[in-house]
Amino acid sequence: MSEKQRIDVWLFRARLAKTRAEAARLISEGGVRIVHDGVTRRLEKPSVEVTPGDALLLPHRGRLAALRVEALGARRGPPAEARLLYRELDAETVA
Repeated sequence: MSEKQRIDVWLFRARLAKTRAEAARLISEGGVRIVHDGVTRRLEKPSVEVTPGDALLLPHRGRLAALRVEALGARRGPPAEARLLYRELDAETVA
């Protein structure tokens, strides 16, 4: 598996979006921010790649979720497997 993965694919495989289309819409609407190498930026395209160690801020289940990408998913597996792809963070430490 490569060291990078498209953000829309990662959100889908981590079960943070029900479909890749939903993930792409969330990104295109400006709802996702990434912290990569200490630089924060708003994502505008679903083709942006994430790597393990990146932090994400995104709306999820009616709240702002702050997550650290721990691994890249090879498939959309069961919820227990999907939770291994990220670690929840405190939103203030990421922003």
